[in-house]
Amino acid sequence: MRRYLRVVVLCLACGFCSLLYAFSQLAVSLEEGAGGGGWKPQAAAASWLADGGRGVGRGAGSAGPAARPGRSDRCKDFSLCYWNPYWMLPSDVCGMNCFWEAAFRYSLKIEPPEKMHLAVVACGERLEETLTMLKSAIIFSIKPLQFHIFAEDQLHDSFKDRLDSWSFLQTFNYTLYPITFPSENAAEWKKLFKPCASQRLFLPLILKEVDSLLYVDTDILFLRPVDDIWSLLKKFNSTQIAAMAPEHEEPRIGWYNRFARHPYYGKTGVNSGVMLMNMTRMRRKYFKNDMTTVHLKWGDILMPLLKKYKLNITWGDQDLLNIMFFHNPESLFVFPCQWNYRPDHCIYGSNCQEAEDEGIFILHGNRGVYHDDKQPAFRAVYEALRNCSFEDNNIRSLLKPLELELQKTVHTYCGKIYKIFIKQLMKSIRDRYDRPPKESQPPDEGLWRYPSK
Repeated sequence: MRRYLRVVVLCLACGFCSLLYAFSQLAVSLEEGAGGGGWKPQAAAASWLADGGRGVGRGAGSAGPAARPGRSDRCKDFSLCYWNPYWMLPSDVCGMNCFWEAAFRYSLKIEPPEKMHLAVVACGERLEETLTMLKSAIIFSIKPLQFHIFAEDQLHDSFKDRLDSWSFLQTFNYTLYPITFPSENAAEWKKLFKPCASQRLFLPLILKEVDSLLYVDTDILFLRPVDDIWSLLKKFNSTQIAAMAPEHEEPRIGWYNRFARHPYYGKTGVNSGVMLMNMTRMRRKYFKNDMTTVHLKWGDILMPLLKKYKLNITWGDQDLLNIMFFHNPESLFVFPCQWNYRPDHCIYGSNCQEAEDEGIFILHGNRGVYHDDKQPAFRAVYEALRNCSFEDNNIRSLLKPLELELQKTVHTYCGKIYKIFIKQLMKSIRDRYDRPPKESQPPDEGLWRYPSK
């Protein structure tokens, strides 16, 4: 009998707690309905904790409930009580149900902003080009960036000096790594295509703690936030592990479909200069191949592929990736050409419709076009960003001189469509630097604005 009595008492206690919770939720709903601003108690709790539990001041500069448009006049401060039921609070106090806030106050955590991981491999005379790429990523991006820079030892000090001079931005961190290959085959990997090019193949094995990564070549320029290409990770289906753009849009000028002596992805192959990776999936996946009936993991398939095709590949690591995704097409997400816009897209006439419609998102100046006169439109964009400082006014003012330089390139096919080079750039600058003052911005965006001198 005593046992049953305990069960009844326990049930009554649970029912009482449920009733209190129901009343509290009803009170919250009524409060939100009266305020009309949709402001939630959880937001108040986060602000309360961020303020050290002292509540928000009542002065003119207060960013608390009283300062929020659409709030009722009674919301003048956060509640500092711990146990008073919500419906018994004084008329000039609002914010949270203190009964429940006391129970959960210490379990509430404010998550730090997500970091975007970007990797690049730099060798030889690529220091300035790489730094310009990193600058373009910093200028427009909103979330903080984590750079993984793989470089020859003699470049490390120069990278460190320049990147440390940008530390006042507080929007990125970086790590420098040496160029390394598996010791038993290091010589073969080093001489594949270019001395450091194949380093990218080993990023999933080196950066074991990184879940997702954007790899880019040194000759990349971001004309819109890295956040936007990073968001494509959410569009991967359950089988996709990486994303790249096609090598060509027009098969008549395609290289793979005309000259390749090995398998390649799709109709014209893919270009690996911009490669978005879910590396957790890459490390776990077993890949189909034409060397054995056994499916192999990423770390086990690279050397057998090189041994089989090394006499047939021209573009080194990019060819190996094409072979791999030829046999595993379900694993690749293909994004449009505007995310990897190269001279091939305009050298014989415009053949990237997405860039014509929306502008270029990522500019890829391969074949050294940033440093010669073969494609002056590409060089003009590179020089504008290379010479640009991080001051807001300087960034805003780069568009007009750049447009004047681009107008001088109309004698080339790429120059004839010069407006696609600044179409997205103009939007990125407007969205990033022509916003209202910080006070009216959401906290996460205002936190990462760059200071003006």
